[in-house]
Amino acid sequence: MSYKIQKAAVLGSGVMGSGIAAHLANIGIPTLLLDIVPRELTKDEEAKGLALEHPAVRNRFAASAVQKLLKHKPAPLTSKKNLALITAGNLEDDLEKLNDVDWIIEVVVENLDIKKNLFEKVDSVRKPGTIISSNTSGISVNAMSEGLSEDFQRHFLGTHFFNPPRYLKLLEIIPTKQTLPEVITFMKTFAEDVLGKGVVIGKDTPNFVANRIGTYGLLVTLREMLERGYSVGEVDSVTGTLIGRAKSATFRTLDVVGLDTFLHVAKTVYDQTTGKEQEVFQVPELMQKLVDNGWLGAKSGQGFFLKKGKEILEIDPATLEYVPAKKLQTPSIEMAKQTKGLPNKVKTLVYANDRTGELLWNIFAPTLIYSAEMTGVIADNIVEIDNAMKWGFGWSQGPFEMWDSIGVKQSVEKMEAEGREVPGFVKEFLSQGFESFYTELDGDLAYYNGSEYVKVPVNEKVIDLKRYKKKQGVIKSNSGASLIDLGEGVALLEFHSKSNAIGLDIIQMLNFAIDEVEANYKGLVIGNQGKNFCVGANLGMILMEAQDDNIFELDYTIRAFQKAMRRVKYSKKPVVAAPFGMTLGGGAEVCLPAAHIQASSETYMGLVEVGVGLIPGGGGNLALYEKFLKGLPNGVEVDYQAIANKVFETVAMAKVSTSGEEARDNNFLNFADGISVNPDHLIYDAKQVVLALYEAGYTAPIPKKVKVVGAPGYATLLLGAQGMFQSGYISEHDLKIAKKLAYVFAGGLVPYGTEVTEDYLLNLEREAFLQLVADPRSQARMQHMLIKGKPLRN
Repeated sequence: MSYKIQKAAVLGSGVMGSGIAAHLANIGIPTLLLDIVPRELTKDEEAKGLALEHPAVRNRFAASAVQKLLKHKPAPLTSKKNLALITAGNLEDDLEKLNDVDWIIEVVVENLDIKKNLFEKVDSVRKPGTIISSNTSGISVNAMSEGLSEDFQRHFLGTHFFNPPRYLKLLEIIPTKQTLPEVITFMKTFAEDVLGKGVVIGKDTPNFVANRIGTYGLLVTLREMLERGYSVGEVDSVTGTLIGRAKSATFRTLDVVGLDTFLHVAKTVYDQTTGKEQEVFQVPELMQKLVDNGWLGAKSGQGFFLKKGKEILEIDPATLEYVPAKKLQTPSIEMAKQTKGLPNKVKTLVYANDRTGELLWNIFAPTLIYSAEMTGVIADNIVEIDNAMKWGFGWSQGPFEMWDSIGVKQSVEKMEAEGREVPGFVKEFLSQGFESFYTELDGDLAYYNGSEYVKVPVNEKVIDLKRYKKKQGVIKSNSGASLIDLGEGVALLEFHSKSNAIGLDIIQMLNFAIDEVEANYKGLVIGNQGKNFCVGANLGMILMEAQDDNIFELDYTIRAFQKAMRRVKYSKKPVVAAPFGMTLGGGAEVCLPAAHIQASSETYMGLVEVGVGLIPGGGGNLALYEKFLKGLPNGVEVDYQAIANKVFETVAMAKVSTSGEEARDNNFLNFADGISVNPDHLIYDAKQVVLALYEAGYTAPIPKKVKVVGAPGYATLLLGAQGMFQSGYISEHDLKIAKKLAYVFAGGLVPYGTEVTEDYLLNLEREAFLQLVADPRSQARMQHMLIKGKPLRN
């Protein structure tokens, strides 16, 4: 049987249920969101004269959850328009509608009897072959499906999303003993390719994979803090980004999760384990006291931390009073900061003979041992465990990758010297002469599977550029960028300057790339796998040249950037930009002239130059204006003033999209551009677009004149800015920037509707940029951004 998911239903509209419904809507799947029927009226409903039988009352829980999606932060929806794909209902009146969906996801309260009761009702209405799953975070999936029809059991499995579903990559799939193998295969592929998830196949054990290891590690850390007299703040200062973990570290993570939620998760394992393992999952009294006091973390305003004004206070475990937060300060922290590469930093810290080293060793050692003990129990292999911790808990390295970092042999010797019991799995590994859990086979990543090294299975759509370059080499490289042969006649231009900021080195490599591709390739992808696609031009270089009064040098650089962007636009072979994350200023300017943009779903794109006292200088103004025009249907009378107003507002207000979908709403992307939900597939998807454009007989656009709004349009554009200045909302310098920007968009003081050349508009843009860059107030803004990382309003 072949499976398709075109419609879905989510049962339970709490934060998690509505978040899953939002994620499905984000990828275009119409979703039914059902919840229980209220048993009594609210005061508001009574005031409106509604009865319990009224549909608005009966659907209240789900309908309210749908509306709350617009207020949640971070936003669960990639565009507010996606709300239209979610239909609210209830589990009594709308149960029959489950007959018309392809996937039913249960997200009700964590109670086996309630879940089983609901599944009996679902089984009576679902059509055969419909996939059903539970988002349980720890209840046995085998126990849930007992006694239900054979077809239900064959199509039932656990699908444990991590919160918030839009942003956290991990999806744990937990099959039952009866789940059909083809259902597991389909759901894994669907989750990766359509939902954009990283999938880990877990076993039906308490808390599955990530929460099992994560909860263990958090409890070990909490106990270590209490037993050895560290403070909450001291622990968090070294268990976050310093060791490649989430910024929220340990106790801030617990505050975000909710201490009551964490107690429930820990109890799930405690109730189903014995002996030493059970002892670890016995939650310390401190946490129970905090929960009893109602200090549940972020949702109650206080937990391990309390924010008072701008000051962060931490709880004193002895007195339960809040005191100023402290940080650990030891020699090893300073040494680690000077050390290159996360593995070396971690090794420096873990073996340090100071309070940081002792703390981290006493957290790492038991967690690594426990991860080894759980291999084969909670998941089949070490890769699944490592991926679960990276994708679900934000660790840069999974437990076994971390073990490799600190040296397996060296750490095991220390563990055994301290009397710790090292699992037979690890002893066997060492006795076979192996030294690291991961290695390379034929240039591919391989892992130890209990007896030998085997290659890590990889989805063909995942292209790891670091590994790819190592294996295939590069065509040409300089300090800012590299040109790589992606195979099948497609080349890739990768930025790798600091923050991927654009300087002359990237411009030089871009020109080489266009020459090379026009001569020898089918097309070019501009993409990379840094933290962000590109945060803009090299602001430090611009400021330095401006302060040295090197306007000639800056003029040369801006001309070179504009010329390179025109080469992207008019390349004889298709150029596809693959932005993701921060795609700001010059980063957006690189994308706009491309033949196609294939953006990641999480792309934050905007022309933000006004924030540093400038305007876009690489042709971004013209490119965004043309992108708007290109989106209009043929034969429709164009209101150029309305378009100029819209584009001017987008740039003048430095609007940044909060998703790829919103970038489309802001016209940085048009209807033909694509969005990749799985960020790991972005380069592959962009490559496929290049091949499709080439095969379709791609021809470069022909240069055309551009209609502008001229002098009357300039006056219209300035009206709003002058009003804001007179009301005191913007400064005199803000008004100056707005005037320069308006002049560029208007095309100068020509008559309305004049057709001008691209060169003419680019000259206006460059002149305005250079006048602003020479202004001391703009230089002050640039300096402030470089030092403080936020805009200055002067």
